[in-house]
Amino acid sequence: MKTRLTKYLIDFSNFSLTRPISDKVRLLEIIAVALTGIGKFIFMDYLDWRLPFVIMAILSWSLYVSYRFKKDKFVLKDWGFRRDNFKNVLKLVLPFGIVSIIAFLVIGYIQGTLNPTWHILPLLITYPIWGTVQQFLTIGLVAGNLSTLKSIRLKKLTVILMTAVVFSIVHYPSIWLMIGTFVLALFYGYVYLKSKNLYVLGLFHGWLGALFYYTVVNQDPFANVFLKYIH
Repeated sequence: MKTRLTKYLIDFSNFSLTRPISDKVRLLEIIAVALTGIGKFIFMDYLDWRLPFVIMAILSWSLYVSYRFKKDKFVLKDWGFRRDNFKNVLKLVLPFGIVSIIAFLVIGYIQGTLNPTWHILPLLITYPIWGTVQQFLTIGLVAGNLSTLKSIRLKKLTVILMTAVVFSIVHYPSIWLMIGTFVLALFYGYVYLKSKNLYVLGLFHGWLGALFYYTVVNQDPFANVFLKYIH
């Protein structure tokens, strides 16, 4: 009896309380994410408007999240903006994070690209915000919507692979970033479809991303994004 009750409680915790969303809305959200990705190539890579693009992307998607929340009070939790399973998801992601950091340091040491600087400190604080937005778009909206389409039934592995490819392409032309984000999205896709929590994914995305830049990629995002506006 206790086992059956526990099973029902577990099933209920994973049950979506949001209003039914049509495939049309889900596909429109995926298209909007794709347009944001195209905007990255135009405004960040070509025009070098990195900070304005990031700010506008955060504001625009925040407005959409607010709009959806007003219509459905449960949508935030369904997307993964939740704290009830934070510790459980943290336990899943923490070993991956530790292994990743060790790998970054080893690769950086071999390449001679270790670049310790105080610039990484403000990024460790601010980058998780942008990391959470990226995870919401790619994992939450792309993987989440692809896995729940009614007209097209996709296997979880297919959804995870498709999402990882999309996330990797967005980081073109840096080969290291494409490889790193592909591996990250594979693991994150698995974790998200198992236990949705964008806070944990965004936090580790920001921290691992910042370390990746200063150890493997040999770039200084803080100087490229912020210092150009200060000097």
